[in-house]
Amino acid sequence: MRILIAGGAGYVGSALIPHLLDRGYKIDVVDLFWFGNKLPSEAGILEKDIFDLQVSDLAGYDQVIFLAGLSNDPMADFSPAKNFIFNASAPAYLAYIAKKAKVKRYIYASSCSVYGYTENELFDETCPVNSSYPYGISKLQGERAVMQMVDSDFSVIALRKGTVSGYSPRMRFDLIINTMFKCAMKEGVIHVNDPAIWRPFLGIEDASMAYTRAVEANDSLSGIFNVASGNHTVGEVADLVKIALDIRHIKDARNYKVSIERANTILSFHPHNSVKSIVRNLINNMDKCGDWDNPQYYNIHVFKTLEAQAPAQVYAMSDAGGGAR
Repeated sequence: MRILIAGGAGYVGSALIPHLLDRGYKIDVVDLFWFGNKLPSEAGILEKDIFDLQVSDLAGYDQVIFLAGLSNDPMADFSPAKNFIFNASAPAYLAYIAKKAKVKRYIYASSCSVYGYTENELFDETCPVNSSYPYGISKLQGERAVMQMVDSDFSVIALRKGTVSGYSPRMRFDLIINTMFKCAMKEGVIHVNDPAIWRPFLGIEDASMAYTRAVEANDSLSGIFNVASGNHTVGEVADLVKIALDIRHIKDARNYKVSIERANTILSFHPHNSVKSIVRNLINNMDKCGDWDNPQYYNIHVFKTLEAQAPAQVYAMSDAGGGAR
């Protein structure tokens, strides 16, 4: 099976692609490589913007996975216009040409951020979505655009991911567990965005498993699936990281937890990660990270630098794969 992964050189893709290659899939990546290339040599490379792709570029692929776009709330707030272009228009365009190219399945990296703020409810995929932030709104727009293309010859699976954390060859320290770990190791301080709010978390190994389950699902399956390793309050996560010396409170207007029962039942997605295992994963790979403050570890820093250098040239980047924020 041939799979094209848009934004595959990002945080999630750099962990997912070795896993898919090990399972015998032929993988090509289309990306602008803003964060470099940490991919195995076996992966094919197409350095090209998504909006420059044509139907002919997708001919011969069995599946397309969309991991591209702007990846979190800070980036969306910094440039709302590009946020809506990259997170809503780009996945819609890619799905449109994929369908015309006779691709059989399209897998979209959605986010639990679409749920916005909820009052102590466990949300499944049938529950209303309520995000008032540019990032969550744009992810929902992209999701709705690609889902409406489903028919008997074109399967679409959208994975609403919790906040992904853990070690990746293309490392990020702007994701909540990774950030807590970095701050505790570097400063002896854990920064907490309001300890009472709920978040779904997704270990990066579980994220790779979720995409694999989507790739290998029955050809006729389409749908939206919540995927998470667990739901925790932010304060509980800080406790589980364990090495906090101080806690600083910063208000956050989002609060949600999700049910993954549908993914359990239909995709056979059964997560193995916990906050503790994610932290152990980070500890075991700490020597690979180098300088904690390397701008390459923080998507917003790279984005601002590229905007300052050539605003008109900042197109669809990799790494929408981080999930909820």
